[in-house]
Amino acid sequence: MLRTLALALTLAFTAIPASAQNTERAVFAGGCFWCVESDFDKVGGVISTTSGYIGGQNANPTYENHPGHREAVEIVYDPGRVSYEALLSAFFRSVDPTDGGGQFCDRGHEYSTAVYAVGNAQLAAARNAKSEAAQALGGVQLATEIVPAPQFWPAEEYHQDYYTKNPLRYRYYRSACGRDNRVREVWGSEAMAGIKGS
Repeated sequence: MLRTLALALTLAFTAIPASAQNTERAVFAGGCFWCVESDFDKVGGVISTTSGYIGGQNANPTYENHPGHREAVEIVYDPGRVSYEALLSAFFRSVDPTDGGGQFCDRGHEYSTAVYAVGNAQLAAARNAKSEAAQALGGVQLATEIVPAPQFWPAEEYHQDYYTKNPLRYRYYRSACGRDNRVREVWGSEAMAGIKGS
C-alpha cells in the first residue's frame, strides 16, 4: 500500500507541466531578436524565449509598425537552475554594450541594447551587472539602458524560433552582420560566457 501511494505521488509530481513550475521572467533587448532568442535558448535553466517589441508608443506593434519600440526577447527561466544574475552576465557578454546606435549591422533605436527589469530586485541586479560589465571592459561608458519593464508585445509567429525555421538564412544573416566577431572583439575570452554553442 505504501509503495503504491509513493508511486502515485511520484507520478503526480513528475506530471506537473513546466508552466506550473516556479518560473521567473527576464526581458533583454540586444539587437536582432532572432539572435538573442537563439543565444538564450542554449542557456541551461531557460524554459522558453519569445521575440517581441517593448518600450514604444503604440499598442500591438508589428514588424512594420513599432515606433519607439526595441526588438527584445522575453525569457522564462527556472531560478532554481539559473540565476537572474547569471542571465545578466550572459546578456552583457553576448552584445556590444558600448554601442548606443544599434547592434552590429542593425542600426537605430529599435536595435539598441536595454535590460527591462521586472520588479525592483531585477532593477538593482541589472544596475550592478552593468557596473560590473563596465569594469570588466576597463571602466568604459556603457550605452545599455536599464529601465523598468513596460508591456511586452510578442512578435509575429514567423519571427519566433526563426533560427530553427530558417537555419541557412539565419546563419548567413548572423555571420554577415558580424555579430559574433564583434562580440569577441569587445569581450575577448569572456565573449558569450554561459552561452553554449553560439
